[in-house]
Amino acid sequence: MGKRGVVTDYAGEEVYRGDLVAYAARQGNRVRLTDAVVDKVTTRLVDGRLRAMLRVQPTGVESGFTKRRSLRKEWISAEHVRLIIPSVTDERV
Repeated sequence: MGKRGVVTDYAGEEVYRGDLVAYAARQGNRVRLTDAVVDKVTTRLVDGRLRAMLRVQPTGVESGFTKRRSLRKEWISAEHVRLIIPSVTDERV
């Protein structure tokens, strides 16, 4: 019987729905840091390995001088995510 784990950021902090996180996002040929609120936490099988995935809603606060075109929800891998503030929206699931 398998043991259910939790998804963590690269420092070992547990990540849940409603948490504020920072991650690297590409824009053209550059990379910027972006803040986002976690909408969904799940795992996916990618190339034979189980990867933690997060669906995040960007807040619009990010590095760089060019504004983001849209604030649509995105799927990102949790391996390069860092937790900033836990339970910003009080939706612990």
